[in-house]
Amino acid sequence: VQLQASGGGLVQTGGSLRLACLASEGAVSSYDIAWFRQVLGKEREFVTIMTWNGYHACLKDSVKARFTISRDNAKNTVYLQMDNLRPEDTAVYFCAATPPLSRGYYYRSSDYNYWGQGTLVTVSS
Repeated sequence: VQLQASGGGLVQTGGSLRLACLASEGAVSSYDIAWFRQVLGKEREFVTIMTWNGYHACLKDSVKARFTISRDNAKNTVYLQMDNLRPEDTAVYFCAATPPLSRGYYYRSSDYNYWGQGTLVTVSS
């Protein structure tokens, strides 16, 4: 599968953005698709995931109430809706895919085989 992330940009504090992860050469419904983000000089961190069977989870308390992951199988796209953005959300956002586990899901970047190119989100204060 190949992934293409888009939708980043510059937004003011409190604003919203919707990122998109378009898949090709594979169906998003056949993979676990996650969003990660990375600030320059720091490790890439897991944000949220949509598993192949539609389960979604978010491990970061700071974004749980503000970020929503969704999927459109017809468009073969996974979305990340980000609301009430804060300056600390500024990062490059990546979508990533991996074949699903029989139980649970991966949350380490090293466990993901396929990556989009990243899209920059900048939140101004």
